[in-house]
Amino acid sequence: MSIIKKEIRRIIRAKKKEIDSSKRDVLSESLLDILKNNPLYQISKNIFIFWSMDDEIDTRKFIVDNAHAKNFYLPAIVGENELELRLFKGMDDLKPGMEFNILEPVGKKLDDLALVDLAIIPGIAFDRERGRMGRGRGFYDRILKSLSNDCKKIGICYSLQIVDHVPMDEHDVYMDLIITDAEVI
Repeated sequence: MSIIKKEIRRIIRAKKKEIDSSKRDVLSESLLDILKNNPLYQISKNIFIFWSMDDEIDTRKFIVDNAHAKNFYLPAIVGENELELRLFKGMDDLKPGMEFNILEPVGKKLDDLALVDLAIIPGIAFDRERGRMGRGRGFYDRILKSLSNDCKKIGICYSLQIVDHVPMDEHDVYMDLIITDAEVI
């Protein structure tokens, strides 16, 4: 891992710690309203979305509140470094995952990734060229490369996570759009 990526991760982690929980809720709600009104979201039926960690845009209530209108597929970690997607069927269908203790669906794996028409992806940092930097293990980059070329990828983050330049390696995947609490890139 490059020193530059480590430093960006350190800086962004420190900035995110400064956001208190009530402000985090307001920023998350604002961003998710923008997402919900975006045409890419509105026309999509099968959506790959993440169950958020505490320092990310909070997607949990959004998923629960909108699962009646969309098929939300959440990632589940299998093995050491792979994600598989499983349909969210409700809170009773979730259990803590082995790796990060994030809730994951326990249902059947989605075998046909071509069904996914939209991917909503977290990251540590993004830039204005729509580069994305994750936590460093490559989980999302690997599964994003397995999706159809028609599947649109939207990165979501706090505006403080936008940096001048994200160092992109050959395995890194660019987003089609980035939505923050303040703007759409």
